[in-house]
Amino acid sequence: MGDIYAIITAVCWSSAVILFDVSTKKFEAIQLNALKNFIGVVGFIATIIIFALPAPNFSRSELLTLFISGILGILIADALFLESLRRLGSGLSAVVSTIYSPAIFIIAFVLYNETISLESYFGGFLVVSGIAISVYKVPKNIKRENLFLGIVFGIFANILTAYSVLIVKPVMVDNSIVYVALYRFSVGLLTAVFICVIKNGFSSFIMKFKEGLSNKSVLLGSFLGTYLSVIFWLAGYKYTLAGKAAIYNQLSTVFIILLARYFLNEAMTMRKTVGVSLAIVGAILVGLST
Repeated sequence: MGDIYAIITAVCWSSAVILFDVSTKKFEAIQLNALKNFIGVVGFIATIIIFALPAPNFSRSELLTLFISGILGILIADALFLESLRRLGSGLSAVVSTIYSPAIFIIAFVLYNETISLESYFGGFLVVSGIAISVYKVPKNIKRENLFLGIVFGIFANILTAYSVLIVKPVMVDNSIVYVALYRFSVGLLTAVFICVIKNGFSSFIMKFKEGLSNKSVLLGSFLGTYLSVIFWLAGYKYTLAGKAAIYNQLSTVFIILLARYFLNEAMTMRKTVGVSLAIVGAILVGLST
């Protein structure tokens, strides 16, 4: 089931990225971070209440791990990603995000001596190559500063995201995924709110917060990208190998292209067709590998 969860993650996240791409034009990265984290936390709490999930028994070391994971993965990595997305746009940002799978491979090996089959590595190569072929085009209207900082922010965002999810993998073994998500995002929410208030003042934060809660793109993007996709994302890493989950997660870019074709009437060029085909073949190889 871990493979299926990871694929569902890609579907949810691909939809959220389009919505966040629109939202980053209206909000600062840290403001959008606080908004989406708040919606995610509300969703996790509601899930715990509705399904009467028993309270976890986290040890001190596990709580510290969740705190570190929240700071690195939810506060810093997400803010860097949103800022990168604002500077680069969803297409070029997707190319930069292909570093995510290699980062997972390396970190999972260093932390847990985890390896995947050669077929999975080859499949991962096809997925990454397909994404790069599909979405890359030479930027014309991006300032050199935005291009450089956007790429740097994107690289660090993906590396920190990879590390933050892998360090909580042992914590998820005997604990509910929803509680793991709640603790991580609560840390991210509180720190993001603190930074927003210090930076822009309390009244400005409240004004932007209310504006965000009335913005359909923010609400739907947060529900898909911070609530649903996070639950399936963590479930994928809990129930399958980290390397395989990472490759499936990268399919979000492929889904973005397909969704844009059918819902936004974007042209399906030959390059996109070749890239999507390579990525799908790669995903099939990963799925068939052991």
